[in-house]
Amino acid sequence: MMMDANDRPATDSCHLGARPGGTDPVSPVIHSEGGTIPGEGGPAFVLQRANPAPIPVILAVPHAGRSYPAGVLAAMRQPAQAARRLEDRLVDLVAQAVARHTGAALLVARAPRAMIDLNRAPDDLDREMIVPDPAMADFPPLPRGPMAARRAHSGLGLVPRRLVGLGEIWRQRTPAAEIQARIAQIHLPYHQALADALADLAARWGAALLIDLHSMPPLPRRDSAEAPPTYVLGDRFGAACAGGVMGTAFAHLASCGARAAHNRPYAGGYGLERQARREAGIHAMQVEIDRSAYLDAALAEPGEGLADVVETMTGMVRALAADVAAMGQAAQRWPRAAE
Repeated sequence: MMMDANDRPATDSCHLGARPGGTDPVSPVIHSEGGTIPGEGGPAFVLQRANPAPIPVILAVPHAGRSYPAGVLAAMRQPAQAARRLEDRLVDLVAQAVARHTGAALLVARAPRAMIDLNRAPDDLDREMIVPDPAMADFPPLPRGPMAARRAHSGLGLVPRRLVGLGEIWRQRTPAAEIQARIAQIHLPYHQALADALADLAARWGAALLIDLHSMPPLPRRDSAEAPPTYVLGDRFGAACAGGVMGTAFAHLASCGARAAHNRPYAGGYGLERQARREAGIHAMQVEIDRSAYLDAALAEPGEGLADVVETMTGMVRALAADVAAMGQAAQRWPRAAE
């Protein structure tokens, strides 16, 4: 029988693990900060985790940042509209509640996506938007391949350049030294902190799971008979996460009556590529949530559906934690059996 994080029988109910108060974890929670936002001075991200970790799961929210330096806002053509559209608006509220209910570790970016996209590789850069610096002849690096080049030229590379309906985001090109500072002070420490947290979870449990949490604008209907999905789960077409773990996630969403899609239109980005190491027991999935499911009609503030989304995600995290813990136990047993 599959057990939940507190060793009680799990069910197929959408209410798996939902309990009032959000005070389940008894381990002390440690809060730490890392990185620095150039021009703002505050930390680039905040990490919280219980010690010892009650479940082998970490939630990461790379596009939640809303700490905009004044210089960044002044450099944007339409800061209010562009910033809001680039953010995964308030999805960190979902992640915080789920972490509180489950004991999952939580990594939340403070640095905004407008400055640097933590779900892009450092070489996913549009060179045309950068003011070159003779002292930095090797920056920016050439893209690793055609996919990186296409992302950058589409306007949504490491530093977003343009948005559909708004056009160019920036009034002028950005100095190379400024972008390099963002990579060094935001991007690199964020991913190192995430890698370290996953390694710690895997060392304790034998396996670990990253849930890279995002939100998406409502997807268009394919036809009048089929509503679009509320959740899109990505695993880079099987490269980032075990099929059984993905199956548990989809089974839970189905038990909640939630519409879900697999890898389309979002299969997972750099976060999964950088962090997933299935051979080491570290799995990763990207979860996209329709913003209309938890925000108001204007997609600006928390809406009536927030509690339902939190409940659905809480149950899913608990079910996935049980799967990953079992995988870790099996992996730790087999070497001993071979001896």
